[in-house]
Amino acid sequence: MPSTPPTHPRPSPYEPAAPETGTPDPGSGRRLDLAAGGAALALFAVVASVGAYLLSRSPSLHVGWPPLMADWGPHLGPGTPAAVAVAALAVGYGPRLAGRLPWRTMPWAAWAVAMAWTWSLALVDGWQRGVAGRLTRSGEYLRGIDRFQHFSSTVHDFTGHILINSPSNWGTHIAGHPVGAVLTFVGLDRIGLGGGAWGGVFCITVGSSAAAAALVTLRLLAGEGRARAAAPFLALAPGAVWVGVSADGYFAAVAAWALALLALAATRTRGWQRAVAASASGLLLGVAVYLSYGLILLAIPVLAVLLCTRRARPLLYVLPACAAVVLVFTLLGFNWWQAYGLLRTRYYQGYGGVRPYAYWVWGNLGAVVAAAGVAAAAGLRRALAAAPAAVRQWRRRADPEALAAVVLPCAFLLAMLAADLSGMSKAETERIWLPFTWWLPAAAVLLPARDRRGWLAAQAATALLVNHLLLTDW
Repeated sequence: MPSTPPTHPRPSPYEPAAPETGTPDPGSGRRLDLAAGGAALALFAVVASVGAYLLSRSPSLHVGWPPLMADWGPHLGPGTPAAVAVAALAVGYGPRLAGRLPWRTMPWAAWAVAMAWTWSLALVDGWQRGVAGRLTRSGEYLRGIDRFQHFSSTVHDFTGHILINSPSNWGTHIAGHPVGAVLTFVGLDRIGLGGGAWGGVFCITVGSSAAAAALVTLRLLAGEGRARAAAPFLALAPGAVWVGVSADGYFAAVAAWALALLALAATRTRGWQRAVAASASGLLLGVAVYLSYGLILLAIPVLAVLLCTRRARPLLYVLPACAAVVLVFTLLGFNWWQAYGLLRTRYYQGYGGVRPYAYWVWGNLGAVVAAAGVAAAAGLRRALAAAPAAVRQWRRRADPEALAAVVLPCAFLLAMLAADLSGMSKAETERIWLPFTWWLPAAAVLLPARDRRGWLAAQAATALLVNHLLLTDW
């Protein structure tokens, strides 16, 4: 009777790729993961301690509870039971359901959980403070939409009111963003969805869809197994604290769907599918740049997507579509480069000229810990450690899915570092960098499967603690 050949189990798609050479030490890797998570917490603690000391000597930081734009204020609210329930259910059943649900339902499920998570966290502060009143405060978008009664002339003259010493200068958020940001809320008002309540509903609904967009992107680039493993981390991201309610959550979703469509275009072989997806991606990328000046840094993850797929052909459709958006806004009278130059002046006329760069250049990273969570730090450690091997694999055209799992989080980290070093991001980065930090929890797919539930619980605890101990400005 012939002997049965030994069988070797196939590696699970939920596990990170093994190193190219040598035998991995699981115990050592887990210790390093814990060390990375601990280092992230230590960074936040040091940043907070130094910030508190500086704040006691001078108000120059201009935040209430550095490094976050918040005030100390332990509290409970109507959203507390729901937030705890969503966290418990997602940690307890999320990983299992993510592995079993039909794929066609996965993005919808991730969006639904992310929306429930964001709503419950927002309502911890109550309906008025947590949702309806967020976008109506001084300096917010809704305080300036009445000035768009004469639409074309207001858009044409927009840049003339950016500087603080200009006549009828715009409020902080309108002046700090391209005209597309405020036009979103003008449009909502024109269709009968005006006011803070509808604005909050819009930002939460659209913003939480970034989880679905990131999931689609990961499946296309990193494989279905890794996308399923990332789903609970994307749905339960700590950044949801600031998605509900800030316009930056909406910006993050626009950016995320632009990248998802780009990934779709880069992985499709049929010409018409590639053309449609790439053109839609280009339109959204163009819109994103007219929502926030900082989203010009999406060029880095765009490049990462194209490198992972080794396809530049989508740019034949992306660039003209993006240029069409630029042309429309230019014809309306809004000059992006001129406005950005004026914004730089305005930035240093206000808090940007007072907040010390020496603190915020690393204090911003402490805010990232709160928005991305300790699981993101542990996953990023693995991504950075695997980066040299990933480059070698890319050169050999080997395992492109494992490459994407490493390259994508590194690309978003690089975009944030560029924003950090620019000096134009001093404080409030837990909100401003949502288009980048939202993706970092997905790096947790590089962690061992048996450890992920614990890391997911840590993510949920981060958001719950921040939202219940602090009164955040968003």
